[in-house]
Amino acid sequence: MNLDFYHTIYIGISQAFLGCFVILLINFREPVAKWRTRWIVTAVLIVGSNLFALLFLNFWDVYYRFGFFTVTLPYILVTLWCSQYRGFRAVFSIITGLFVGCIGTANEMLTTLLLQHSKYCEYYAFAVRTLSFFLMFFILRRFSVTYKQMLHQLNRSWGILCLIPFSAFIAMLYAASESANSPVIIVLIYGLMIVTSVAYYLMYLFFERVQQENNARYEAQLSALQVSALQSRMEAVKAAEDTIRTERHDLRHRLLTAAELVSRGDRDAALDFLDTAQKRLDERKVIQWCRPPVLDAVFSSYFDQAKNQDILVEAQISLPDTLPVDEGELAIVLANALENAIHANLKLPWEQRKIRCKTVGTPSVMLEISNPCADNICFDSNGLPMAQKENHGLGIQSISAFCRKTGAVCQFDLTDGWFRFRLVL
Repeated sequence: MNLDFYHTIYIGISQAFLGCFVILLINFREPVAKWRTRWIVTAVLIVGSNLFALLFLNFWDVYYRFGFFTVTLPYILVTLWCSQYRGFRAVFSIITGLFVGCIGTANEMLTTLLLQHSKYCEYYAFAVRTLSFFLMFFILRRFSVTYKQMLHQLNRSWGILCLIPFSAFIAMLYAASESANSPVIIVLIYGLMIVTSVAYYLMYLFFERVQQENNARYEAQLSALQVSALQSRMEAVKAAEDTIRTERHDLRHRLLTAAELVSRGDRDAALDFLDTAQKRLDERKVIQWCRPPVLDAVFSSYFDQAKNQDILVEAQISLPDTLPVDEGELAIVLANALENAIHANLKLPWEQRKIRCKTVGTPSVMLEISNPCADNICFDSNGLPMAQKENHGLGIQSISAFCRKTGAVCQFDLTDGWFRFRLVL
């Protein structure tokens, strides 16, 4: 096989794997399919132009001297362009992909050193490099699940985290360029890889710890909501009972007054008097939105909060007595969605404030909560609204965690100035 052709194929396969690594770690901008396609097309053009120049224009000397500027730097720029996060989070993803590529290169260098006298040394080294990339792809895919969760939850310290893979990458490049076939250099490179891999493992444990803390916070929120909602509902019921008890006590006097008005022939005054008494009772009447007690308490509590803020509530609630998921966990979802709707309404003039809530129980439990929205909301690669301020967006994370746990499907969209949240169980 022609060596130039072999080396071109070698570089092409390596770049293809590096592209897969980056895709695993990057959250693309919305709409995801569009920006992912842009990234892939641009990356193919960058790599393809370099491969064409290597194969037909004898670009080898330039590539080995300035490959960072012809391949790596354009890769970084197009990734930052297409990434949802353009700060150190995107840089960390790119450098991690480069570090993983260095692992394949180190294994190739070790194979070359051990089999340097073999006739097929280059082919063995290439096979080891490719196999290393293949195995690292699956390891990285497992890590990427936790990593992408942390992209939403960890808003700082990414610059410090970037120092770990970046330092290892630069040191390995320098060591390899000095003497790739030196046993001392190989030992140094593997030492760097082990130290960096341990650092990555510690980062993974840190991410897992943060996730556990978020889950614990979620469970605490669940318990607090159940207690608060039920307590609020009990207070409302007690207040209604006190009103009814008072009205019952005054009923005899009201009947005597109405009878006196009728006996005088003043029927209109009697009717107005009784109508006023009826309205007073209706105002204190407790509305039962659904049979499950915790959900009923959540609906009642947040609808009352909305009305106290001059927010018009249009509700059509129809839920079965038995739910396919834990009632308390579903109550958390409702509470977060209704709370977000109330906060969004508070930014609007009082005459535009409105919340629409509709649920159906057949053929499956479906929920839609919508409200007018004045903000320009951005969505991430999973279709979730992105927090506009630090320490915001915890409610959306809670809803997302509920869907992952229960297999429910949620959807968020912003159309014609209305923000809608839909949930299907």
